[in-house]
Amino acid sequence: MSIRDRLFAAVFDKVMAPMEEAGLAAWRAEVMADLAGTVVDIGSGTGANLAHVPPTVDRLILTDPSAPMLEHLRARLDEVPDGVDVEVVRAPATSLPLGDGEADAVTSMLVLCSVPDVQAVLAEVRRVLKPGGTFAFIEHVAADDKPDRLRWQRRADHVWPHVAGGCRLTRRTGDDIAAAGFEVDDLTRESARKAFPLVRTMIRGRAISAT
Repeated sequence: MSIRDRLFAAVFDKVMAPMEEAGLAAWRAEVMADLAGTVVDIGSGTGANLAHVPPTVDRLILTDPSAPMLEHLRARLDEVPDGVDVEVVRAPATSLPLGDGEADAVTSMLVLCSVPDVQAVLAEVRRVLKPGGTFAFIEHVAADDKPDRLRWQRRADHVWPHVAGGCRLTRRTGDDIAAAGFEVDDLTRESARKAFPLVRTMIRGRAISAT
């Protein structure tokens, strides 16, 4: 467990607070609304999704590879609605602690930007989802609609991962989700208020695991 990992976890919520208050928290609630049954949250981090878990969820599996992040998350488990069976597991998104087709939904909030292999993660998500299961996501992406911002993203992408937990700036995650065999039936592209300009372009929505 490195000092850098501990520092990143310690400052994460403070760094994210302005963005959460300006609309990101509302986006989390929007994409998680009405999820039910067994739900897996990949890259749970410090637990920003916990307050938005709907009471229709029976079982919630929270996963993250970072022990310091999970320390912060465990301190706020009381935000989860009563009656939800909660499990916290230290695990990467490429090795989820579920059997095939065991999950009704998987959530991913600002996670796919930082994983080494997006398609490997999406394949694992599809493995644990039952046919017709829901993949709910919020991700920042390449600013293809803003050429000036995209140029800066490309310039910074050589350095940014080293200071932002492996985060990449120019991924086209919506395309990746579709390429992984999901049916993307709900996607919104919007700038996140109060976000650092390089990560301001975001997508959010839901995709269905193809049968």
